Amino acid sequence: MSLRGSHDVELRYGINPQQRRTEVAPVRPGAWPVRLLNGEPSFINMLDALNAWQLVGEASTALGKPAAASFKHVSPAGAAVSGSLDEATRELYGLGDAPVGELASAYLRARDADPKSSYGDFAAVSHPVDDELADVLARVICDGVIAPGYAPGTAERLGKKKNGRFLVLEADGTFAPPPRESREVFGLRLSQDRDQVPLTRDLFTLRHGELPAAATDDLLLGLAVLRYTQSNSVCYVRDGVTLGIGAGQQSRVDCTRLAGAKADTWWLRRHPVVRALDFRPGVKRQDRINWQVRFIEGDLTPDEENRLAEVLGTPATALGPQERARWLGTLTGVSFVSDGALPFRDNVDHAQRHGVSYIAEPGGSIRSDDVETACREHGIALAHTGLRLFHH
Repeated sequence: MSLRGSHDVELRYGINPQQRRTEVAPVRPGAWPVRLLNGEPSFINMLDALNAWQLVGEASTALGKPAAASFKHVSPAGAAVSGSLDEATRELYGLGDAPVGELASAYLRARDADPKSSYGDFAAVSHPVDDELADVLARVICDGVIAPGYAPGTAERLGKKKNGRFLVLEADGTFAPPPRESREVFGLRLSQDRDQVPLTRDLFTLRHGELPAAATDDLLLGLAVLRYTQSNSVCYVRDGVTLGIGAGQQSRVDCTRLAGAKADTWWLRRHPVVRALDFRPGVKRQDRINWQVRFIEGDLTPDEENRLAEVLGTPATALGPQERARWLGTLTGVSFVSDGALPFRDNVDHAQRHGVSYIAEPGGSIRSDDVETACREHGIALAHTGLRLFHH
């Protein structure tokens, strides 16, 4: 199968396997935004790839750094720009003190944002895949990658994963999408203008406090992430990495709490007690990740308690509520971004529990004054963007 030409191309299957007849075709005859180098994509694979590619492209343009995203079910599990890797991430991927290039660091940081959810992800990077990133992708459980190019031999090497079924897509970095977009639902065609507002630092109108340059960059990354995350959505960002993304909830405060719990888990994975969990030799990386998360969550079933004991060489040291609270209290400097206006102050009250120091939201709700008051009470800087970023 080749994603080229001007005619429909059959996909592996639709959103579900029983939806067998599934095609993809360019809106403008012959104008394909991607080229298939290996594999046979499904409907969801294409949605993940196209959304993820747009996210990393906009994030990289806005911040001037390589960007990466780890996508699952048409929303990012994590996203990041290039930067340093902390000891917890280095330990997880067995990197030691070895230097890591910008592109590989961006993907490792994105994947480590929520490594439980990133199992079997679709990866996207803003720059051509190099040998180093290909090595990383070859060692993790990942279903495919989209990038604007590939170093010699890397696409062929990656194509051998999953018995030759690993998806390798090459994005056309010069492709300009049509100004209008459409979808068909239950016999109706819905059309609208494409949202093409550039994501720049000029969007932020400060309402309270101060925004350091690093916080502004984190808020910009958050805007790029939420533009391609199922709404309602919010995200927590720190040092160029999403710590928690809440997607597709009917209640915005539920998004805030869900993403906040993910941010807490990210930070607790760095606690010495969690890092010291003594897994037996042969326990796979993803199993270690999943057990770390369940240990942190703490509500293990009797069966899980037995299975955790089986994979540990020595019993785990308890992580009590007081120590948890103390450790979580050391998380600071987090930025919080909302794709829609915060309707109540409860979002701010919950967000501050997860180290939030900066908030960006569209503003304009009937209770915006209450939201600003809450930010002042908690010492949180508040910026309005005037830009709603719903994505459905």
